[in-house]
Amino acid sequence: MFTLEQIKQAYDKVKTGADFTNYIQELITLGIKGYDTITADSRVVYYGADNYEVSTDKKHDDFVIAATPNKERFIEYIVMHQSGQTDYITFCEQAAQCGIAKWRIDIIDMTCTYYSTQGEAIIIEKIPT
Repeated sequence: MFTLEQIKQAYDKVKTGADFTNYIQELITLGIKGYDTITADSRVVYYGADNYEVSTDKKHDDFVIAATPNKERFIEYIVMHQSGQTDYITFCEQAAQCGIAKWRIDIIDMTCTYYSTQGEAIIIEKIPT
C-alpha cells in the first residue's frame, strides 16, 4: 500500500498546475485510485484498493466556502492555475471564493469533479493523459 511519504515525494515535483499530469501518473504507479481535496483546509484524502486510505493534515486555517458557486469565475481560476500562474494554496483559496467545497480526482475514470457545498457537481474535467 502507498504511504503519505511516497505521495509527498511525488507531490514535491509539482510546482504549478502544468505539472499535474506527471503527478497523476506517479499516483497511478503507487496504486492510488483517487483522492478528495477538501477546499476549506486543503487536506487531501487518498483512496486505494480494499478501502485503504490515508489523509494529509490541514495545510492552513479554514477558508470560508462561498454559499453560491460562481462557475464562470472558477473556470477562469482553473485556466490560470493549469497554465502555472498560481500555486496550490492560492488555487484552494480561489476555489473557496467560488463556492467549491471539494474536488475529487478519479484516477480510474481520469476525471476531476468540483463540488459545491451541497454536493452538486459544478465542473467535470477530463484529466489529460
